[in-house]
Parts: sequence; structure tokens; C-alpha cells
Amino acid sequence: MSNYKLSYFDFNGGRGEPVRITFHAAGIEFEDDRLSFQEFGAMRQSTRFNSLPVLEIDGKQVTQTNAMLRYVGKLGGLYPDDGMQALYCDEVMSAVEDLSHHIGRTIGLQGDELREARAKLVEGWLPTFLRGLDALLTRGGGQYFADNRLTVADLKVFIQTGWLQSGSLDHIPADLVQRVAPGLVKHHERIKTDPCVVTYYASRA
Repeated sequence: MSNYKLSYFDFNGGRGEPVRITFHAAGIEFEDDRLSFQEFGAMRQSTRFNSLPVLEIDGKQVTQTNAMLRYVGKLGGLYPDDGMQALYCDEVMSAVEDLSHHIGRTIGLQGDELREARAKLVEGWLPTFLRGLDALLTRGGGQYFADNRLTVADLKVFIQTGWLQSGSLDHIPADLVQRVAPGLVKHHERIKTDPCVVTYYASRA
């Protein structure tokens, strides 16, 4: 059996969290290497793209969150076998990455610059992507994004919508998701109560 080590920041959320949950849901043991921002700064140059998460499989370094999710999802039955359903799954995950990129460009800004940048997001890209994801959820049947069951796409959206609703993003209203894509709020609550998600967070308590 392979040895897995997932290195990501020491908080619940972000790009690494869906991979952690997928490992747990798949019943695959892995080293959950949680780093402080200071620790990451000291080892940043040793990562391929100067970023996290990084997954080591038997000592071989792999990057890119969606690639990790597909790999671990296939091992654990959380990624579709059907080609079209796999395409749907990938489409959702790529859309979330694009959305995260737009938000990420505002991280580190301060004062008026941050307020103005976030206002543009709230008026533009955020509702565009949220409505688009809501439409993809409807295409999938309204409960899951692909394959009529829980997949890595659901876990990735679950983390993203949780972040947007948390109120932790200054100048982004915590009720934005509810206002523009209420189906995603219902989806978040559904995934939150899924046994694999419940047991994952119970193990972290």
C-alpha cells in the first residue's frame, strides 16, 4: 500500500480541505501535514509551484488540487466512472478553481483598495460563478453535481460555499450565496450532514 502525505495550511478550509475529506471518506490513511504560514514560508521554494497543497505519494511530489481530487476520488469511489459524469465533475471543480482565483487576487489588499476590489467581485464575478454552479447543480438533478451521488465535486463546492457564507471575507456579504444561488445553500447543508463529512469533522474535534 502506498504512503500518502498531504501538506497544507493548518486550518479547516481552502484548497486542501476537500482532499483531506476525500482521503477520510475513502478510508485511506494519510499523513495530514498541517503547516503554519511561517513554516510554509521556510519551505516554499521546495514546492514545485511555490504553493500548497502538495501531495507526496511514496515520496513523489504531486501538485494541483483537482488532480489530487481525481486521483484520491478514483481510489475511494468518489469520482465517476462514466465519461460524461466525470466531465460534469471536472467542469464543476474547474469552475470553483476559477472562482477561487478571482477571490485570491484580492487577498492581501487593504483599506479602500480591498473594499473596491471586493465590491467589483460582488457585482460581477461572484454572482456569475455562483449562478453558473447553481445551474450545474440543477443539471445534475438538484442534489449532487454528478452521477446522482456524492463526488469530489460536491466536496469542493461545499468548502467554497462554506467560506463565502462564513462572514470571514471582508466586504463580501455572508448572505450573497443565499441571495443569488439558494440551491447552493441547500446543497451545502446536505453535504454538511453526509456521514463521511460528519465523521471527518468529528475526528478533528
